[in-house]
Amino acid sequence: MDDKTRTELEAAAFRRLLQHLDERKDVQNIDLMNLAGFCRNCLAKWYRAAAEERGVPMSDPQARQTVYGMPYDEWKAKYQKEASADQKAAFEQAKPAH
Repeated sequence: MDDKTRTELEAAAFRRLLQHLDERKDVQNIDLMNLAGFCRNCLAKWYRAAAEERGVPMSDPQARQTVYGMPYDEWKAKYQKEASADQKAAFEQAKPAH
C-alpha cells in the first residue's frame, strides 16, 4: 500500500471514530479512560500535536471542537455527568497506566 492510500484510510478511520463517539455521547470520558486508557480529550491533544508538528497553529479549544463537534464547554454542559464513586475508584486504580 502506498503512503497516500494509507494516509487516506487512516483519515477515514479517524473520521469514523469521531462519528462513533458523537453517536455515543452516553459514553463518558472517564469510561473511555478506564477501559481504553484514552478519552476524547486525549484525541484532541493528539490532533493538536499533529497539527503543530506540521506547522499548523491550533489551540486546545480548536482541537477539542474538532473532536467534540462543538465547543467543549457546551458538550460538557449538555452531556457530561458527574463520575460515580466506582468510576473514580477505577480511574485512580488505572491512573498509572495512562
